[in-house]
Amino acid sequence: MSVHGAVRVERVVTSGTFTLDGETFDVDNNVWLIGDDAEVLVVDAAHDAEAIHRATAGRRVTAVVCTHAHDDHIDAAPALSDLTGAPVLLHPDDTELWSLTHPGRKPDGELRDGRILTVAGIELRVIHTPGHTWGSCSLHAPFLNTVFTGDTLFHGGPGATGRSYSDRPAIEASLRARLLTLPGSTVVHTGHGPDTTIAAERPNVPTA
Repeated sequence: MSVHGAVRVERVVTSGTFTLDGETFDVDNNVWLIGDDAEVLVVDAAHDAEAIHRATAGRRVTAVVCTHAHDDHIDAAPALSDLTGAPVLLHPDDTELWSLTHPGRKPDGELRDGRILTVAGIELRVIHTPGHTWGSCSLHAPFLNTVFTGDTLFHGGPGATGRSYSDRPAIEASLRARLLTLPGSTVVHTGHGPDTTIAAERPNVPTA
């Protein structure tokens, strides 16, 4: 847990599977909660809606934000929305991918590049970072000196692009133009595995 004033970032790790292109893998996912004692925003409702709901600890959930629509990042989103009344937000370029997991349920709202989401009095700016999927987005919280990158940027470099709905040149271009330009001290909260910083990952992204 990291704290800045009354606003804090909490990590919940959930376990399940990731399935795409006919293959299934066991995965542990980072679910991020950003907020204070009154309200919280959830990033990537993975695998276990009940566990995530418990972590919200009675706070008002302002939104369930999906960084992208791989099933391991959205499988619990509708159930968490039902438990909390919070809208599920996803970039429209991932609508087709979403429908593979939730064919009868659409997201409640759209993430767009530059959209500002607010929680606990702070702003998070949506950065469209296509490549891992076409609709992949990151959330930059300047007040917290933090960016939530989903599977676009990890400790060690770019996310995977070897499957459907992904493209290696696109993710590298997104990283160079949209994320590596953030202050080097910015903490990167990832979709899987440990945190890193923008400065630490700059050498791990090929130059154009």
